Amino acid sequence: MQELKITENEAGQRLDKFLAKYMKKAPKSFFYKMLRKKNIVLNGKKAAGSEKLSSGDVVRLFLSQETIDQFSEEAPASKEKSLPGKRGDFRLGRGNIVYEDDHILLLNKPAGLLSQRADNKEWSMTEYVTDYLLTTGQLTKEELRTFRPSVCNRLDRNTSGLIAAGKSLAGLQELSRLFKDRTLKKYYLCLVSGRVEKSMRIRGWLQKDEKTNKVSIHAQKRGPKDLFIETEYRPVALYRDTTLLEVHLVTGRTHQIRAHLAGTGHPIVGDYKYGDRRQNDRWKRDWGLDSQLLHAYRLVFPDLSGPLSYLSGKTFEAPLPDLFSSILKEEGEK
Repeated sequence: MQELKITENEAGQRLDKFLAKYMKKAPKSFFYKMLRKKNIVLNGKKAAGSEKLSSGDVVRLFLSQETIDQFSEEAPASKEKSLPGKRGDFRLGRGNIVYEDDHILLLNKPAGLLSQRADNKEWSMTEYVTDYLLTTGQLTKEELRTFRPSVCNRLDRNTSGLIAAGKSLAGLQELSRLFKDRTLKKYYLCLVSGRVEKSMRIRGWLQKDEKTNKVSIHAQKRGPKDLFIETEYRPVALYRDTTLLEVHLVTGRTHQIRAHLAGTGHPIVGDYKYGDRRQNDRWKRDWGLDSQLLHAYRLVFPDLSGPLSYLSGKTFEAPLPDLFSSILKEEGEK
């Protein structure tokens, strides 16, 4: 017999959904058969599977360990090799955790890391978050079978800056909602080619080429899959032939800032996909720059009620990468 106590991260879902997460390989018919035979019970009583779970509920599985193992995906075996894929040199710690509480993590992602996993070969920020929670004892291997912490917003691999992750179900759901309804304001800093002397709010339609993973921006909608975009920016510092911009991402689409600014004639320095190769080669030669100088530096929370109400109106900022800061200093001294 195995006894499972429902936590806050598992509450609110149906019993059959919970069982499907716990034993991912089992067919639905297996659960309903076991429920009918009272081999699976909820709080000591027969259950149908449609019951909503509450924190503190107890699910008992009168099944052999062999049966449970047969239908389960193996839980992480150790802290060092807890998740599939290649783990890089990055580590979560004091230097890159901008804010942490019981529900959320705000992290300063370096350029070069994926926000969310594309395949099982390489760790993304989500795997680093999970590993951090396992290592610090904030999440157990058993809990990982029915709840997965996750990053809630995406930055391009070579864009640095603020990533928000949910540590609890409540945090995950609320962050996801805030990003989806765009009430959580996102601000970026970027260095662009040319001098930009006026603040602008620009709009357009984004068209994505799935084969090349590249987008194009148009003044009018051209196809049914085109997406409306809106980007706001203001100059922070003017240099001889570059400008530091603060960008407010009103909508959040693939490569939106990079393509939208390139469309105005001011591509981001270091952006080979949308910028000028000859200019970027010079930046690479002089500075070793191999990624665009685009940094998600500020998140502003709206007025909130509910589980994250204590974050109402709060602002969080992530410092610029050292190379970005050094380049800005040099540009200012020219």
